[in-house]
Amino acid sequence: MPNADSVPLKAKEFGRPTVPPPPPKAKSLSTHTTTSTPGKHRFRSNGLVSVSPDPAASHPIPEIIAYAQRKWEGKLKRASKTLHHAVIEYERRYGRAPPLGFDKWWAYVEKHNVQLPDEYDQIYHDIEPFWGYTPADLARIEMDFEANRDSYTLGKVAGGIIKMVNYSLPEQGFSYHTDGAMSVIETLEGVEEFIPPFRAVFVPHDNPEHVFDWELKRVILQHASAGSHLDAYNPQVSMKYHGWISGCDPLSPAWRDPIDFTTPLPPPSPASTTKSFIFDHRKAMDPCQHPSILRHHGQFLSHHKGPYAKSFLVPSFSYSPSPMHQDITLAHTIAWRGEYNESDDCSWEEKWDARLEWRGKDTGIWAGGDHEWRSAHRARMAEWATRDFDTNLTLLNWMDEGETFITVSKARYAPAMLDIGFIDPPSQCREPVCAALEKLYPFYSMRHTTEEAYRYKFILDVDGNGWSSRFHRLISTRSLIFKSTIYPSGGSTVRRSGDLWDSLLWFRGGLNGEGAHDAEAKRIAYAGSKWAKTFWRKEDMTAYNFRLFLEYARVMSPDRTGMSYNHWDDGVNVQ
Repeated sequence: MPNADSVPLKAKEFGRPTVPPPPPKAKSLSTHTTTSTPGKHRFRSNGLVSVSPDPAASHPIPEIIAYAQRKWEGKLKRASKTLHHAVIEYERRYGRAPPLGFDKWWAYVEKHNVQLPDEYDQIYHDIEPFWGYTPADLARIEMDFEANRDSYTLGKVAGGIIKMVNYSLPEQGFSYHTDGAMSVIETLEGVEEFIPPFRAVFVPHDNPEHVFDWELKRVILQHASAGSHLDAYNPQVSMKYHGWISGCDPLSPAWRDPIDFTTPLPPPSPASTTKSFIFDHRKAMDPCQHPSILRHHGQFLSHHKGPYAKSFLVPSFSYSPSPMHQDITLAHTIAWRGEYNESDDCSWEEKWDARLEWRGKDTGIWAGGDHEWRSAHRARMAEWATRDFDTNLTLLNWMDEGETFITVSKARYAPAMLDIGFIDPPSQCREPVCAALEKLYPFYSMRHTTEEAYRYKFILDVDGNGWSSRFHRLISTRSLIFKSTIYPSGGSTVRRSGDLWDSLLWFRGGLNGEGAHDAEAKRIAYAGSKWAKTFWRKEDMTAYNFRLFLEYARVMSPDRTGMSYNHWDDGVNVQ
């Protein structure tokens, strides 16, 4: 596939250069497919690296770091530097002209030094299905959803400003939800004059709203690709209830190896020598490829086998869609719980505590009724850190020589390496479950101020009821952040507790620091801090939402052609 620089810049027809077609849609891949095999470890198509049992194989973490570094440097190198090349890259990726106002968006990108102006595939994946419906059907679906309990609607008329034009919000938490609406509007201040009229409905809660049916979405995408439309109210697609896996390719592991939704999954054996690490976060958090996630996270456990998918897709926005939801993702400063204050932080060398730190509440699932709260993510985190001290851990040797595996006592290692606990009493339960929770897990742990937390070299961040609101602040620090999430907008993910033990030990070393890779830990920690200050600024969030609403306004418009940006019209845009 040619890159932007290899596309002919001379007009061949009507002043427009030849643009190669977009790459084909990715197909679902078996978890047993190996996409590449650098070294002796297997880089699999499901986002995991299977660790080689060969005793001569080196530890996989340096190989994964090198792989990620190459991918990142290549992405930076390929980034478009001019409007002309940004248009070419857009048309190469998506097979159509950019939306009207793309030149204004590019001017904002240049002015504010947005460094990855091509990396908006999330917007494409969110908006593309709606090209398979008529604008009239979309308008009707959108208006019907505005009547949904617990929603608010932002809109703009020609020549006007973006404002809240409708809402159906509960009294409890009303100001919190309206603050959320205002934070979205604030990201568009300074650019709203360039955004065409639109009307958009938002789900104001932590969780997403709309699950989807894989077959229905496949048919809609076929119509979108062909430039035709599916009747939203008469799709003629056979839909049956399959719960969460309705959103998965029938050839995916979620269908091929069906999961039991009636029995909790057993925890991974601490003595297992079958090891894997993550190299592709998006694939590793996909429940269709890793169906055990459906039994390990409150987002999914709260709905048991899963909700019913609607017979049509709804063009609405939410703060943290999962891979199993069709909600449109947006950038929002609600994800920033408190700004990072550099004066509270210290250098890596001054961080004297090498334990892995976490403090928070027991959110993530309602602990009661028939909810399997003990299997949810934060409960499992507490179980992993504070229970079963009578077991041994079989760990991948983190030192550069010796046997492949090392067996250690959890009673010795966990207290020395982990500082994890819930603050306050249980918060999402009723008696007698609350009392049971207090007996199981460490509540009332000492609170940490930000200054105290930043004295830890290693900090864990875990989803709550939805995305983690502290991640932006944490990644801005000079500590090394371990991130566990099932929300693509939230960053990376730690799939199993075994991954976390092996990763932590490689960086921080044994009980006395033996075998530590401290310099590499510091390098990644500082790179994360630099990334947050360079790529996750408020200006970057504005750039994302600016482009998102240009796309949304176009797909909802009765005149989609007129709402497209024609870079080639005058035949002089060859730069």
